[in-house]
Amino acid sequence: MRKPRGDVFTALNFLVMGVGCAARGQVAKGLLLLAGQASYIFFLLSFGLRYLSEFLTLGNNEQYTVWNEELQINQVITGDNSMLILLFGILTVAVTILFVYVYIINIRFGFKALQMKNEGQPLPTFREDLKTLWNDKYHLVLLTLPTLGLLILTVLPLIFMISMAFTNFDRDHQPPGKLFTWVGFENFKEILWSNPRKSQTFLSVLGWTLIWAVSATTTCYFGGMALALLINRKGVRFKKMWRAFFAITIAVPQFVSLLLMRQFLNDNGTLNNMLLNLELIEAPIRFLTSDLARVTVIVVNLWVGVPYTLLITTGILMNIPADLYESARIDGASPFVMFRKITLPYMLFVTAPYLITQFAGNINAFNVIFLLTNGNPRSIEYYQAGKTDLLITWLYRQTVDEQDFKLASTIGIIIFFIIGTLSLISFNLFASKKREDEFS
Repeated sequence: MRKPRGDVFTALNFLVMGVGCAARGQVAKGLLLLAGQASYIFFLLSFGLRYLSEFLTLGNNEQYTVWNEELQINQVITGDNSMLILLFGILTVAVTILFVYVYIINIRFGFKALQMKNEGQPLPTFREDLKTLWNDKYHLVLLTLPTLGLLILTVLPLIFMISMAFTNFDRDHQPPGKLFTWVGFENFKEILWSNPRKSQTFLSVLGWTLIWAVSATTTCYFGGMALALLINRKGVRFKKMWRAFFAITIAVPQFVSLLLMRQFLNDNGTLNNMLLNLELIEAPIRFLTSDLARVTVIVVNLWVGVPYTLLITTGILMNIPADLYESARIDGASPFVMFRKITLPYMLFVTAPYLITQFAGNINAFNVIFLLTNGNPRSIEYYQAGKTDLLITWLYRQTVDEQDFKLASTIGIIIFFIIGTLSLISFNLFASKKREDEFS
């Protein structure tokens, strides 16, 4: 169909939003679009332009003090605030993108109204538009408010935190006393290769993080599966009691269990005192303050992680068809072969999303490391990190203890890419992705 040629109102609609609709009788819609344009202009003039104009520099005037002869005091002269400029600059850009989207809709509305008028079709009234929106596009009505909340409370703060990785925001650049500015990819270069100490620390902590994530995931998964198989064996009595016994750890908050284990395994804790009194050791075993700490956190994690896998795998075991095992026994398959050929593939197929989630969660397992060892033992070879620090606890240390926000933000971005990449690879390697129809 040939598009209608525009008129003066169509051209004016590019400058004044809503004119294309109002001129064809859709006055309420036109006024609503005009109000949106007026609100955006007011926002820019009263607020946004100030921060947008300083967005590329993040401020030029630092705060300073001068001696006031009249009052005989040091008077603080307020300067720019890089953090507020970054935050409100991002907000202004976001509002501008939203306005551009509404502006494009306005142009489409204007052309559609002109086309319907030229074809002699009656234009819908504002009430009819609302009724159509309520009936035919009800999902949009319901999703609009949650989507705005997600953008305002999650996406914008996330963009703000990501932006810090491209600045020099640290202890020495604290606004408003000291301004920070953009440095591009300098922080990523430092942590990856240009700063030897930081890059060595990053590689060491990354290696331990991956070892921890794989170890914690596999030990809890196969440990819980082994317990479930043992409890579900024929001849085992009081199955419900045993499941309830192991599930008690879930009822106790994790941080309570971890703090109790920390006191129990401390250099002067219950276990060491007991072994010393029994004369089984001559000096306290440093479970949490030596190289043994890495093994300790993996073992303690079994206590808090196995019960979850136990409950999940128990339900799956009960749903594996008994005919599969019966046929395998007739063919002379051993228990190990039945586990490898029937139980494990079925488990992996059903629990693949759970495994991926657990793996990602263990990369960010802040509680276990922080509450047990607090990243210790410290090492002079590392840059502000300990031997048991994960990337997430190293990030926390940079934020809270060192106030090195640029480094913390850089680590956070790297963690995101690591988890996203490994999760995608893991999911595509599982049978649930490759053999989707075999277990239907």
